[in-house]
Amino acid sequence: MRELSIKKLTLKYPEGSCMIKMGETIVLVTASIDDKVPPFLEGTGKGWVTAEYNMLPRSNNKRKPRTNNLIKPDGRAMEIQRLIGRALRTAVDRKLLGERTITIDCEVIQADGGTRTASINGGFVALYEACKFLVNNGTIKQMPIKFFIGAVSVGKVGKDFIQDLCYKEDSKAIVDLNVVLNEHGDFIELQGTGEEDVYSREDLDKLIDIAKAGIEEIVLKQKEVVNENNFSDI
Repeated sequence: MRELSIKKLTLKYPEGSCMIKMGETIVLVTASIDDKVPPFLEGTGKGWVTAEYNMLPRSNNKRKPRTNNLIKPDGRAMEIQRLIGRALRTAVDRKLLGERTITIDCEVIQADGGTRTASINGGFVALYEACKFLVNNGTIKQMPIKFFIGAVSVGKVGKDFIQDLCYKEDSKAIVDLNVVLNEHGDFIELQGTGEEDVYSREDLDKLIDIAKAGIEEIVLKQKEVVNENNFSDI
């Protein structure tokens, strides 16, 4: 895997925040708590976790124009933020969270492949910190996190099986896979496609094994980060 760095941040306003770096991909993540839920959850006693994802204009080698999603939705960003939200919701006991919403905002500062998986990994840390905030100030009695989750991209480039692909590797991949697992190795999401050719069941099994090993490493890093007392400034 590429070099992985996750740092909790001392931002003034969000209830949870971190900066994650996977290789040359850098994402700033914040978690915000709102004491209300979408209309379909009102009166159920259950909370909600959702996400938004955005790439800053110079996060890649050419400026990406800002998009107003209310006027012209960015289809790729919408698909990615739904993935992030789905993944993070699985990690939370929403009854214990109560009728409140935690929104995870993922801002890609620099993109070099794997922005969605980095957002999930950093998003979990920010989510954990927000839940810890609720427990520490007495808003809820019990930590609602059920398990840690991690995500990584894997792919087949030529005859090589690669984990945590950078952009150059991803652009040449014959098979491209994004894997999200919990700390017990259970599947949360599997997104995969043959970019230029078909792939075998044997290839798929090998890619999943590689992803599982990488996610175990990511979860260990997450546990180290959320249990440390030291925070960093941007």
